[in-house]
Amino acid sequence: MFTTTRWSLVLAGANADGDQHTAAEALAELCRTYWRPVFSYVCRRGYSPEDAQDITQDFFLMILKTNWLRLADQSRGRFRSLLLKSVQNFLHNVTDTKQTLKRGGGVDFVSWDAWMAEAPSQVLISSRTLNSLAPERLFDLRWAATVVEQALRRLREECEGKGRLRLYEGLRDYLAAEHADISYANLAISLGVAETVVKKQLHNLRERYRWLLRDEVAHTVGNPADVDDEIRHLCAALATAA
Repeated sequence: MFTTTRWSLVLAGANADGDQHTAAEALAELCRTYWRPVFSYVCRRGYSPEDAQDITQDFFLMILKTNWLRLADQSRGRFRSLLLKSVQNFLHNVTDTKQTLKRGGGVDFVSWDAWMAEAPSQVLISSRTLNSLAPERLFDLRWAATVVEQALRRLREECEGKGRLRLYEGLRDYLAAEHADISYANLAISLGVAETVVKKQLHNLRERYRWLLRDEVAHTVGNPADVDDEIRHLCAALATAA
């Protein structure tokens, strides 16, 4: 799995002999997926939503159209860390950068409205949390939320493909709940199945959800040994939104 993850492709393309075209496509997919943490970080640094939109798109244009891949540090191997460091550096020079990349400099790129339509946030974060966290902690929280959303999206698509969308919709809110917080009897009534079926299906969905979460994290690290540590970091970030 780790030899074909999107981030592994990006790291491989950073090498002189790497497939840079394939790596660039993988990088574009990562950018499309993880734009929200960058946007939230820029807003938290004091920019208006309108300016943050421009800066976010300019930033992604910069990393897609320049030799940014050469900066990928394989010893660190975490797309989250490298992206945060890169946007921090970008903001240090944002005035000069925006003069050259304003509105993409004529480059055809996905529109902001398309981004918003493709990736509506499913993880609710209170205004109090958004306004109180330091920019770096907000970046990590948005990143963690994006990982969760991606895993949920994939799980929903799998269930829909198997004709089990109603089951997913009925059990989705209980994937991370404690057993004491679940009324299997009520779920059985609402779904029209036996309690034993609810327990079995919820167990199966949880197992698949956990696998998909690990897989999403694996897409953003360069070393399998980093997955558990990255998951712990993201869980801690999500706890700040509770």
